[in-house]
Amino acid sequence: MTKGKARLFWVWVFALSCCTAGAQSPQQIIQRAVDNERAADQNDHSNWMYLEESDKPKEHILQWVAGTQHGNVERVLEKDDQQLTEARQRELIEKYMHDTRAQNKQVAEANHDNKQIDDLMKLLPVAFVWTQTGATATTTSLHFDPAPNFHPPTREARVFSAMTGDLVIDNQQQRICRVKGHLMHDVTFGGGLLGRLKERSSFSLEQQQVGPAVWELTQIHVHLEGNALLFKSVSLEQDDKRSRFQAEQGDMTLEQAAGTVMSQPQLFACSQSARGGPEATCAEKAKGVPGK
Repeated sequence: MTKGKARLFWVWVFALSCCTAGAQSPQQIIQRAVDNERAADQNDHSNWMYLEESDKPKEHILQWVAGTQHGNVERVLEKDDQQLTEARQRELIEKYMHDTRAQNKQVAEANHDNKQIDDLMKLLPVAFVWTQTGATATTTSLHFDPAPNFHPPTREARVFSAMTGDLVIDNQQQRICRVKGHLMHDVTFGGGLLGRLKERSSFSLEQQQVGPAVWELTQIHVHLEGNALLFKSVSLEQDDKRSRFQAEQGDMTLEQAAGTVMSQPQLFACSQSARGGPEATCAEKAKGVPGK
């Protein structure tokens, strides 16, 4: 073999070995993404402010939210299609600032939900059978079905493991971009006496990168038919959209967060935003509008 052919042969062998080493099974792909998500959650101590529009069956809210290590300060711009005056917005913030019980409850609910989410994240690689359904230069798409031999350890895991759906992973950072699923059958607790979630109940989540190696939830859609409360801060019927993320200092106090949200522009909700209609952005509205 000539030197030229030998060099070409070894280049080909090296390239083949790299491709083989880089190839991952769907189970390995989801395991790596889960490891990255959990590590990011544990190491991320950043604070963010964002605009949130939330729809529940009997409540619609548009608000600025500023996160701190001691809770979130919320400036409610609209509630149930009624625009709040700036004076009313300040009044609600002041009420929260002087209500230690409300602050502690908010933090406790967030910690409870974060613990549950971490527990469920750990189950993703073992509670489901994963198959790859597509790939692009930037993302990999996976489908999941319940693993037949998985035995859920908790009530939440029982609901979780009865779902089927799809998940998309960012190839560069190995982070979960979006996931959606629905129940394959009814899930009951105590023979239905303690709760029941019906077949076709669904959820979908989407997160995006908002800073260097920092990802945040931008859309939450939960439509669970039944009466079993799983997450303390999430309704069985809820649609949330979050946008306009701005990084804040890590040691921000509640007082500083209050000042930050009140410095943001007064906005109004678009008529079809977060209500199942075409995508629309919120527009600025002049201050001093009639309010509640």
